[in-house]
Amino acid sequence: MIRLRTAYEKGENALMEREKLGSRLGFILLSAGCAIGIGNVWKFPYVAGQNGGAIFILIYLFFLVVLGIPVMTMEFSMGRAAKRSCAKMYDQLEPAGSKWHIHSKFAVAGNYLLMMFYTVVAGWMLKYFVDISTGSFDISSPQKVAAHFAEMNQDPLSLVLYMAIVVVIGFGICALGLQNGLERITKWMMGALLAIMVVLAVNSVFLEGASEGLQFYLMPSLERFKEAGAMNVIVAAMNQAFFTLSLGIGAMAIFGSYIDKDRALMGESVNVALLDTFVAITAGLIIIPACFAYNVEVSAGPSLIFITLPNLFHNMPLGRLWGSLFFVFMSFAALSTVLAVFENIISSTMDQFGWSRKKACAINLILVFILSLPCALGFNVLENITPLGEGSTIMDLEDFLVSNILLPAGSLIFVLFCTWKQGWGWDAFVQEANTGKGLKVRPWMKNYCRYILPAIIVVVLLIGLIG
Repeated sequence: MIRLRTAYEKGENALMEREKLGSRLGFILLSAGCAIGIGNVWKFPYVAGQNGGAIFILIYLFFLVVLGIPVMTMEFSMGRAAKRSCAKMYDQLEPAGSKWHIHSKFAVAGNYLLMMFYTVVAGWMLKYFVDISTGSFDISSPQKVAAHFAEMNQDPLSLVLYMAIVVVIGFGICALGLQNGLERITKWMMGALLAIMVVLAVNSVFLEGASEGLQFYLMPSLERFKEAGAMNVIVAAMNQAFFTLSLGIGAMAIFGSYIDKDRALMGESVNVALLDTFVAITAGLIIIPACFAYNVEVSAGPSLIFITLPNLFHNMPLGRLWGSLFFVFMSFAALSTVLAVFENIISSTMDQFGWSRKKACAINLILVFILSLPCALGFNVLENITPLGEGSTIMDLEDFLVSNILLPAGSLIFVLFCTWKQGWGWDAFVQEANTGKGLKVRPWMKNYCRYILPAIIVVVLLIGLIG
């Protein structure tokens, strides 16, 4: 009995000593920073370009409301109710004898797996910023621009170096503490990111010939909708709305665990989604009008950022300045996600093993660096490993596992846990979500969240597996 009481008291002390964010703004910016990443500024513009522009955006916004916001509200609620990371939150909330906590292992693994390739992509952005700003990136011809990306990936030392810089910066900031490190730096970085975006967007919008791009991007067209294929556009919008918020691996739950109960959580989810959407749409305002102004293909696919845009900067007045600003913005977008997911990894390690923040940072720095090496070397030393068929890389496999399996499957489990009486249950979820001021979860949403929302997520999961 004494032993049980002591263990209980230790658990209570751990809850009392848990760090908190210093402000509501910090919570919104950190959560948005996790959601705002390469998917917003790399993928959104070219997917919009491939799927008819404005009409894709309207359908995307619809799915963001009916799919993304409810799942985010559930993830925030689980984190705030449990006051734990994804490694331990089920232990606080699940009914005795149930097995929901098995998902914790997959959620934690998802965070590591995401960082195994995301640190490499963040390193790409950082290297491009350094190369353009120092003038070592020759953008004088399309051939030299394309060669630069290929040469970068063929240089293992360069990829490993920039990946290591990202890992060291990320864990270094997190080691300073939740408020003094992560929250303070993220506020500054997100402010700079938004300011740079506005400057770049204004520059693009006022380019000669940009009006046609603005019309394509902001004026819906049924003709373009039919040309792209109605079902293709709907599926693309649904996938983008789902994956843009990084839901399903507890990356949002961790920030829910750091906040007080003075605000209802659906309203906070809306705020995060709005900021995430603002960044995605503004990224399109930066890229699409400029592409039209300089006759660059807006549906160029993933190469748009690394090959197409540098050609565009070559044609622009002060091209090196705009290119440098663009890739520092891309670096901030990538680092905002890295910092948020690193915090989830650190908190999970602290919850799991009882380590201090600095010890968790030091050990995970080494671990994430080692785990990221196969991806960094997959373009050169390990290029003969093609896990998904000819032409694929280790990064493709890691991205497939996270994006197509762990995120949708994890989101499905969160939804079932919050709506089934065999899990946490609807009433407990609503009580937590609706505590505080702001937008509330309504009773009519119960059947939607219990039946329709899981069905939509299953469709996303199947499309990802089959497609």
